[in-house]
Amino acid sequence: MNPTLPPVAPSVTAELVAALTPRLRKRLDAGVAKVAGRPRERDGDVVRIAVDDDTDLELHAPSGVVTSAEAIRCGCLLAPDCLHRAAAASAAPVADPEQPSPSTTSDRDPSPAPAPTPPPAQAQAQAPGKTPPQPSAQTPAPTPNTGPAPDMTPGGMTPGGTTAGPDQRAAALALHDAAAAVLEAGTDGAGAVLQAELLRAAHTARLAKLPRAASRAVAVVTALRAARDADPAHRLADLTAALRDVLLLAHRIPDATGPELAELCGTARQPYTPDGSLRLYGLFTEPVLTATGYAGAVTWTADAAGRLYTVSDVAPGGAGRAGAAADRTVRVGDTSLTHRELSRAGLAVSGATVSATGRLGAGAGVRAVRASGADWHGDPLDRLWAVPPARQVSRALAGDRDLLFLDVTLLGTVREAAGECLVADCGGLTLRFTAAHDDPALPHRENLRLLASAPGARLRVVARLTPAPLPRAQLLAVSHPTDRATRLDLGVDRLRRADLPAASATALPPASQAGPTVDEAPVHLLRRRVHQAVSGGRRVLALPGDRGPDAARLRGHGLVTAGELLIELHAAAADRARDPFGRLLPSDSGRFARAWLAAAVLTEELDRILCAAAWGADPADPADPADPADPTDPTDPTDSADPAQAARPTGPAPPTDSPTDSPPPHPGPRVSGAKIHGSLPDPPAEPRERPR
Repeated sequence: MNPTLPPVAPSVTAELVAALTPRLRKRLDAGVAKVAGRPRERDGDVVRIAVDDDTDLELHAPSGVVTSAEAIRCGCLLAPDCLHRAAAASAAPVADPEQPSPSTTSDRDPSPAPAPTPPPAQAQAQAPGKTPPQPSAQTPAPTPNTGPAPDMTPGGMTPGGTTAGPDQRAAALALHDAAAAVLEAGTDGAGAVLQAELLRAAHTARLAKLPRAASRAVAVVTALRAARDADPAHRLADLTAALRDVLLLAHRIPDATGPELAELCGTARQPYTPDGSLRLYGLFTEPVLTATGYAGAVTWTADAAGRLYTVSDVAPGGAGRAGAAADRTVRVGDTSLTHRELSRAGLAVSGATVSATGRLGAGAGVRAVRASGADWHGDPLDRLWAVPPARQVSRALAGDRDLLFLDVTLLGTVREAAGECLVADCGGLTLRFTAAHDDPALPHRENLRLLASAPGARLRVVARLTPAPLPRAQLLAVSHPTDRATRLDLGVDRLRRADLPAASATALPPASQAGPTVDEAPVHLLRRRVHQAVSGGRRVLALPGDRGPDAARLRGHGLVTAGELLIELHAAAADRARDPFGRLLPSDSGRFARAWLAAAVLTEELDRILCAAAWGADPADPADPADPADPTDPTDPTDSADPAQAARPTGPAPPTDSPTDSPPPHPGPRVSGAKIHGSLPDPPAEPRERPR
């Protein structure tokens, strides 16, 4: 993937690759490497690539995205049936213009005059008395949890949206087959041809009104290209999560009914609902830099009741735009505040429109003026830090916002396999903070190093929960080490050595020894195999070897199901039947995909359960309504009486399920913000029939 090229629609790439002859398909990966390394220049909406001294390749993107095959033109003698057009489309970023996440879109309300009431399906999914789930400004975020209206019949859905229609079943099957082929080949074997097949399946899913599955399929292709290009931003865990989402959605959609089906389908665009007048106080600003070629900034605000709202400015771009977006004017009303200023000031909004994820719209009827801000240590923002950390973690694991508001004391650093992380004490609990972004153009990593050199400093911080066996979070904003009335946005502001307090004489325990030693469950034995399958493909797990000790160790720690899934995963990888003449028959990709999916979902759920145990949280009880300090208390007199404002659907959370024997109860498995009811695919069982 080359970020200097304009994004190309998935259907365009699939169409160009499908038009190639078998001989040219074998040369497509080499052609992609050649096109990616050739010089290019931009002239307005046209990007020209010099294929050779006499041939130019042009990509026309009037709206910033290449939306048709005719927009890619080549001057060679074989055009339009040449390899160059398909190679250019495969080398460019994948466009996902309909993804409504605030991490990847602008905050402009698509309709200046939204409907006065939420869509019926949204009203069904909402629960009065809860705050809207908050979006994440990291790598591609899930589609909001609002399904189509019951009177619609998208993609052949039966009237009333009770069961999946023929088009949706066929699209789910195509997604499953394409994702299973990618899983079997692994990162090294999933070249441009397999990527195009997955993009074709994603386009089919979008036409069948399955935007959530289509978006996750595009995320798989984007992560695959980053891995094959040795992009420093590539994370194997992100690719694994996206591939798991696609397979799990494809597995559940054909059998889902009613509200569950609406949640699994998702919506192409977020609806905005009127929210009256709002008095907001700035919290912090974080830069956005996604793997799909989008960049910008998101500013988080809160009202007097503790509800969080976001104002985003995200558009196609790179690290340069992410670093400069904080000084751009916010796009709400006529205010001239920049994102940096809004994070420390306030905003009075009239005629506000808010999406299901708490994002403020910027329609023509919205009015906003600057107002005074509030200190983190004073009302009304202080109530965010009054909620116990365990309850905040329970709320995040249950699908609500994933932000944590903590009071900590810095201890130093500890070295891990992925690098050093900042260690802090939070009421006797040892936390590990990591940088939200590793890009050197953003100051996250540098600020983290400077904070580590000030052990003993007491700070009020905002972090994003990272599910892990040990308490871990990404540090986003902190109070100033020497002036508690000042705050620092770690992705926007640069901390200086002079800002740090003088060395303290208080004796602190070494960071490497702080906190009790944890007897971790060996979940890594199963997680490692799940990641190996994604990276190396089926053949890596099919290598001969004794898997008994790993399975026995898992059983010894009470993870009986994990041990069985590990054995089944290797058995499915090595299962190759022969015909009467001794020749190997095609492998059963369905069995291997089911075994891998069960292992991946179980691993995710175990991480979630272990994370809750590490924080002392209960994932089945996100909040106690009787606690007056909880901002989500439905009895709070400051809450709005408007049910559309107070209601919210289930928020984003990792897709999970748990076939284990002994873990505590939990709300159920999730995919990109939707609870998935039902069981996981049973690897040892016979494959269930799928409509074709």
